[in-house]
Amino acid sequence: MSPASVGHDLPGFAFIAEPLDRADHLRSDEVALAALRKHARYIGVDGEGRTAVDAQGGLQMLSDELPDDAIFLGMQGDMPWFARSIAQWPDGQRTLDLRAAAMQWPAFESTLYAQARAVLRWRSMHRHCPVCGGALTFSRAGWQGDCAACGTVQYPRSDPAVIVAVSDGERLLLGRQSTWMPKMRYSTLAGFVEPGESLEQTVQREVFEESRVRVLRSRYLASQPWPFPGSLMLGFVAHAEADVPDTRQDELEDARWFTRDEVMRTLEGRGGENDLEVSPRVSISRWLIEQWAAGERA
Repeated sequence: MSPASVGHDLPGFAFIAEPLDRADHLRSDEVALAALRKHARYIGVDGEGRTAVDAQGGLQMLSDELPDDAIFLGMQGDMPWFARSIAQWPDGQRTLDLRAAAMQWPAFESTLYAQARAVLRWRSMHRHCPVCGGALTFSRAGWQGDCAACGTVQYPRSDPAVIVAVSDGERLLLGRQSTWMPKMRYSTLAGFVEPGESLEQTVQREVFEESRVRVLRSRYLASQPWPFPGSLMLGFVAHAEADVPDTRQDELEDARWFTRDEVMRTLEGRGGENDLEVSPRVSISRWLIEQWAAGERA
């Protein structure tokens, strides 16, 4: 078990439980890495972000030769894990995407997959230096991109975004995008942090931009890595004025206030065909809604 997971009560959403010990001290130790490769397990991820599954539908550990550019993910006890990009799967290979895996697999496998998918996508999207355009080479077991032309160093990054359970004290504000199915699927409001902005300022700005509802105060609760493709969702609960939601800004198709009874019917599985639907339990959005329903307030 990773030191980061010891002694803490973790929320029930995906990608945070049973993480690897990332063993940063090994990333620059080429001798140690060479020894680890001889008995490592590794996960493959293709260009669409899918990984291989075995006959039972679980994670399939790959067994062919581990390439030199495979990324060292970390240690599971004494077992090293690496990740590599897959250009094309063998004929007949079954694959699964990360969202489905998060709903079906144990916590360790889905958390491992999320880490592998995120860092491999960073590698695929950052092949050239953003300063001079020179080709990057990768060091520190795949976690550092080096430009020989100008000396710039690149590291994997996550884009911070807030996600917020907004309440007026009695009701919960939820919104929906036009592409979501079914038609009554709603979610907590969310948006990316802009440069020079605090998280609390982002909460106020994003909620107002999307719904014209004015947030008065907010409080941080928890976070979730969300590799779709590379975000870190920072979960808040907020108290707002009881403004009438307005979505004419085109960021959302609709936003509305839901009563506690409406929310509870959904969470308890008592909702009908035309009632509110929310995100599955793999998402921090669902967890934030559950926390609000349980009495959490800003």
